[in-house]
Amino acid sequence: MKKILFPTDFSEVATNAFVHALEFAKIVQGELVLLHTFELPVFDNQFFPENYAVIYDSLELSQFDMFKEEIPKLRAIAEERHLDKIKMTHRLMDGDLLTNIKRAIKEDQIDFVVMGTSGVTGWDAFFVGSNAGSAIIGIDVPMLCVPLEAKFKKIETIGFTTRFRPKDKKALKTVLDIAKKTKAKVKCLYVKTSTSDVSKETIEKWETEFMQEPIEFFVITSDEIKETILDFILYKDIDVLTMLTYKRGFFEGLFKPSFTKKLATNFDIPILAIHID
Repeated sequence: MKKILFPTDFSEVATNAFVHALEFAKIVQGELVLLHTFELPVFDNQFFPENYAVIYDSLELSQFDMFKEEIPKLRAIAEERHLDKIKMTHRLMDGDLLTNIKRAIKEDQIDFVVMGTSGVTGWDAFFVGSNAGSAIIGIDVPMLCVPLEAKFKKIETIGFTTRFRPKDKKALKTVLDIAKKTKAKVKCLYVKTSTSDVSKETIEKWETEFMQEPIEFFVITSDEIKETILDFILYKDIDVLTMLTYKRGFFEGLFKPSFTKKLATNFDIPILAIHID
């Protein structure tokens, strides 16, 4: 059974993403591992010799109490959507969000991560801070990133961006597996810029290789990559967009508030980020 890690800070963003996590678990016949991570403040115990341990114990207890209060609310959401049969386990971890996600992926043998793209405990920095590129690239399992505006709807069309590199094929096959389970179509986009080096023969080989699959290929000539992809999302009715994590600069730029606010009416779908070695 596939394991899906769902990091949550119990914010509105995370609760919205939880619905996507449930539905995704249904699609891949998986189970959810709910992760809440928190950071304890650093105290110098030479100045707090007597109550040092008490401070830490009380802070950890307050986090545990909140965790216990919030879990039933998530279970109620699962019941409302008739998805309460999906197995859910829970982890409460002290420390940095990214570090704990990586640790949970390793220890729980996670196959996918689903999470909201911002929140109240430093999640914005996780995506658009100075370490954003290393954060996204540092997660080596497929990661479904869900903006607050992305309300769940049935996945009928999955967008897939590619440069027609050989290593893109593995990611495309992962997407096709998901598409078949939800009876969705895959629309594959290559933005051909003035510096592109992909040959016509390479594109034709891909089209031939995937001829029997539910996939269409689109080659659009433009030097405005972000705008072209956003137009593609809008005009091809894309429900989920797949991005490969070597497109680091684009991925960072996509979640910057100034960019997403300007294009909010167009961009309100989840992104499936897939790590490429």
